[in-house]
Amino acid sequence: MAQCGGISAAEPELNIGRSTISKYLSDLEFRLGVRLCSRGPAGFHLTDEGAEVLNATESLLDSLRDFATHVNQVRSTLAGTLRIACFDQCITNNDARLSSTISLFSDRAPDVDLELSLLQPNEIEARLIDGTLDIGIVAMHKPSPNLDYTPVHTETMYLYCGSSHPFFRRADDDLGRDDLRKTSYAGISFNSPNLTHSQQVGLRPKAVVQNEVMLAVLIISGHYIGFMPDHMAAPLERKGMMRRVWADEISYTTQYGAATRRAPEPNRITRVFLDCLKTAYDQPSLIGAI
Repeated sequence: MAQCGGISAAEPELNIGRSTISKYLSDLEFRLGVRLCSRGPAGFHLTDEGAEVLNATESLLDSLRDFATHVNQVRSTLAGTLRIACFDQCITNNDARLSSTISLFSDRAPDVDLELSLLQPNEIEARLIDGTLDIGIVAMHKPSPNLDYTPVHTETMYLYCGSSHPFFRRADDDLGRDDLRKTSYAGISFNSPNLTHSQQVGLRPKAVVQNEVMLAVLIISGHYIGFMPDHMAAPLERKGMMRRVWADEISYTTQYGAATRRAPEPNRITRVFLDCLKTAYDQPSLIGAI
């Protein structure tokens, strides 16, 4: 109900009527002895006590999932939940094998539920360390001492401009570093290879983004240049919406890895997934590149 933003909005999600939801809520407030939310003409919002109860409930549910996973480790059948997060848009990367890995894993562990997220690298690493994620696919830019990394795919980054940018119709030979430094640059807002290489070139961001989709939006606007992975930019290049700038001189390759928490060691479900990951990268002919 809190996620939906109110009792009415929660009806289709819970598949029960407003009166029933309201009764359950009142019964829960009576049993806990606190008012969990305000609801009425002024709208729905959690009270301070309600927000604390919600956080405690989410922690309890995480603990229950962990308990189920640990219990199932002693059984022959793999069951439980595997939580995976990625940063890059790997679906367009021909070198990535995440879908192939999931295919192998689903065959080996059909009773395991999957939770997949697209998150920022710093959030992925923090959640791996606190145990709310099992596997994170992140750039091995500055490895955390609290995590172990299994190298997976790479991606090559080039500098791009949009079709209406002044650089689009100028030859690279006609562009100097001063031209690059004077134009508006858009970059990733957190510490990453993107930030490191832009600083090496002398680019100073006029706009920052949290992900590469929004970076593409800024580049296509024609007012910014920015680094993007070639596999993501390729369809936009074919449509004439952007082009590489100084491609022979400015580019870099990023190594990605599957990160897991170092201690305690990964559970059996996570180890099986990592084994499927290794198979997908070492023997792609078994199932093809997906």
